[in-house]
Amino acid sequence: MRISIVTVAFNSAATIADTMRSVAQQTHGDIEHLVIDGASTDNTLEVVRDHGKQLATVLSEPDHGIYDAMNKGLALATGDFIGFLNADDMLASTEVVASIARAAAAPGIDAVCGDLVYVRKNRPDEVVRYWRCGQFTPSRLRFGWMPPHPTLYVRRALVDQLGGFDTRLRIAADYEFMLRYLGRPGTRVHYVPQVLVKMRMGGASNRSLGAVWRKSHEDLLALKRNEAGGLLTLLCKNARKLPQFFVLP
Repeated sequence: MRISIVTVAFNSAATIADTMRSVAQQTHGDIEHLVIDGASTDNTLEVVRDHGKQLATVLSEPDHGIYDAMNKGLALATGDFIGFLNADDMLASTEVVASIARAAAAPGIDAVCGDLVYVRKNRPDEVVRYWRCGQFTPSRLRFGWMPPHPTLYVRRALVDQLGGFDTRLRIAADYEFMLRYLGRPGTRVHYVPQVLVKMRMGGASNRSLGAVWRKSHEDLLALKRNEAGGLLTLLCKNARKLPQFFVLP
């Protein structure tokens, strides 16, 4: 079971070494790690060269945003299952990929997901929020449920069938991607009840009121496009974030 992990980076020199170490330390024996860099102007590539001896692919060139870079990763990845680990995030333990591979090996599984913790940007051992994914059922999509995107690994054949990220969406293309994949009739998802990823706080979708507004607008477009709900679903999706501040591992 080959697991492909795509790391998208741009001016990520301060954090990408932690990301690469967390992949290099995995116990699972068949990992394809790809770094897709958007022509960074800092020393990201130097850090990648220093810490990336086990990397399968390093691509550095200008892109049209994070989702364009993710699509490049999808096109290059050859694993049985493919997931994304951002350049400021880390796999939570050395057994994460082994757990994903075991779950993915079950008959008929199309995707695997798990839990995620948000951590302080400069103190990655300090948990701020706990996103408990929970079991997937198609009906939960209409009540705002979604898995943490960095914990979602999808079967390569499904990527070939359903395609990549819609780059016309600047903030919510990952949500639309998940709705398209999980809303497909018959998709089987295996939930791994453990923390798979540590995510540093400070994402692009909540940096300003304008970004929050744009994300909400794009989320609604994604819901309508995939016939997965409307305004009530969006409200439920946002409300689901509140328990993350109180439920800690």
